[in-house]
Amino acid sequence: MVMKEMYFKGRRVFVEVNDSGEFVLDDGRARMRYGANDERLYNPWPSNLSDKPQKTAAKAPTKKKTAVRVRVDPVDPDSIVAYTDGACLGNPGPAGLGYVVTYPDGKQIRRGEPIGHGTNNVAELTAIFRVLELVDERERPLVIHTDSSYSIGVLTQGWKAKANTELIYRIQNAMKPFARLELRKVKGHAGIPENELVDELARNAAQTQQIVD
Repeated sequence: MVMKEMYFKGRRVFVEVNDSGEFVLDDGRARMRYGANDERLYNPWPSNLSDKPQKTAAKAPTKKKTAVRVRVDPVDPDSIVAYTDGACLGNPGPAGLGYVVTYPDGKQIRRGEPIGHGTNNVAELTAIFRVLELVDERERPLVIHTDSSYSIGVLTQGWKAKANTELIYRIQNAMKPFARLELRKVKGHAGIPENELVDELARNAAQTQQIVD
């Protein structure tokens, strides 16, 4: 196996190539790792990989907005840990969600799911809902990470929702049976492997409108 050093979303990664230097593909997707010896494998589109870090144009300063603080606290080793994300092509448009759930014994469930035509907020909320539906150990601590300030705001901080009220109500009811449930805000596209993975799962599901495992 030959590993080539490349860049994915500005971060250095390692991609499998053949002896001719061409990508080794799985269904048209590259085989990528964040570390040369990392056992975790990710499958980005080749077009998202580059030989050099991509330069981004400087953004004009914007008015500071109030945001949910990024949580960096360690997770109790007895906790079930989940990462969720949603994606939408057009907003509204073809939408999908992604989630990864890791149990204390190391068991992991990952899934990308299409949800048809919708908005990014609906996709983000539904990803959280899917985790709540999946986890049946209600007494064990459950920590769900999301990069959606909107989802945390309307579900736990009393933000007044002008849309998606029925979905929000169903999610809040699904949260009640959990003895120790926490939603944590994480920064999107910051190189957190699990967050990058659910982003990839959600976008793939939105693009293909097929289930992605």
